[in-house]
This record gives sequence, structure tokens and C-alpha cells, in this order.
Amino acid sequence: MPHSTFQTEQENFWAGEFGDDYIHRNQGDALLAANLDFFVKALKQARDVGSCIEFGANIGMNLKALQLLFPKLDVHGIEINPNAAALLAKTIPADHVYPTSLLNFEPTRTWDLTLIKGVLIHLNPDVLPVVYDKLVQSCQRYLLVAEYYNPSPVAIPYRGHSDRLFKRDFAGDIMDRHPQMKLVDYGFAYRRDPNFPQDDITWFLMEKK
Repeated sequence: MPHSTFQTEQENFWAGEFGDDYIHRNQGDALLAANLDFFVKALKQARDVGSCIEFGANIGMNLKALQLLFPKLDVHGIEINPNAAALLAKTIPADHVYPTSLLNFEPTRTWDLTLIKGVLIHLNPDVLPVVYDKLVQSCQRYLLVAEYYNPSPVAIPYRGHSDRLFKRDFAGDIMDRHPQMKLVDYGFAYRRDPNFPQDDITWFLMEKK
């Protein structure tokens, strides 16, 4: 049954059974190791990161890796899927979990690092400007965007579903819309990496100037 507070089909998709299945596919020590390697590279130019919020945190595999890198990190996470949010609350303080859609989240503070990884690709393209604005609004200093990249917008099938995965230049969109966001570093993580595979993710670290 669609949730009455969700604005798009994509939100209902991830809040429901498909989002539950995603939990089981995306956990474990191998993923944690790959994430740790990923953030060592993606954040090598970042300084004095004391707090972080992740948009679309799922069960907290990214935040777990970040806590290993920054043991005193004040971590927060937004998660639309109720079951994932409940598990996330076992990884980070429960009152740091925002169990809602990114579109409904209203930041009341800023964080040193704002993170979104493998989430923008699954959002309805029509709502991207709203999410871009919330990412920048939440960002005190650094914004890390890690997604599938394509120079121009394109939709591709996702596990037998249409209109559930979109590639584009998300970071470029953000910097065009918010000129105060300046590129600091970028890179690529390859799914065939023999030690620490990711899912062909291109990452962009931006700083708010």
C-alpha cells in the first residue's frame, strides 16, 4: 500500500519490500572493508571532519566505515525504509536516525560532512533539485556525492524494473545550482577491483566556499 506522505513511485518502492530485500544484499565484513578503503580515498583531502549526515543511510554500512576512520565522529542518517531505519538505530544513536524520505527531511543544523552514496541514481529526476538544495543546506563544509556517472541524463533498467535507476552528472548539477560548492577531489571505484570492489561508483568531494 503506497505511503500517503510519499510524493513519488520511487519513494514507495524503496520504503517497501524491495527496500527490505536491499538490506540483505548490502551488508557484511567484505562490504565494510570496501567502504573503508573507499572513504580513505574519497576523503583524503578533507580536514577536521567532526560530524556527518548520510542521506539514504540504509542500515549504516557507510557510517560504520566512517566511524572507524573518525572514531569521535558525530553521525546522523536519513532512511526511508522502516526496517532499515530500525537496524540503523542499532549502529548509531537512535535519536540521530531520521526515519523519513529525503524529500520530507528538513535540516535544522549543518554537518561537517554531508554524504550521499548510491541514492541519487534511484530518485525521480523531477525531485533532484529539491534534494540538491537539502544536501547543500545540510552541509557545513564538505559534500561527498558518490553515484553512477553519465555526462547526460539517462535511465537504465534496474533489477527488472524501469524508472528506478538514472545516471547523470549529479555533482555538476549541484555545482551549477549552488556555485558556492567547489570541487575538491574526485575519483572512480571499480566493481572488478580485486581487493575492495564497489559498484562502478564515481565520487566527487565538494567544499562549501
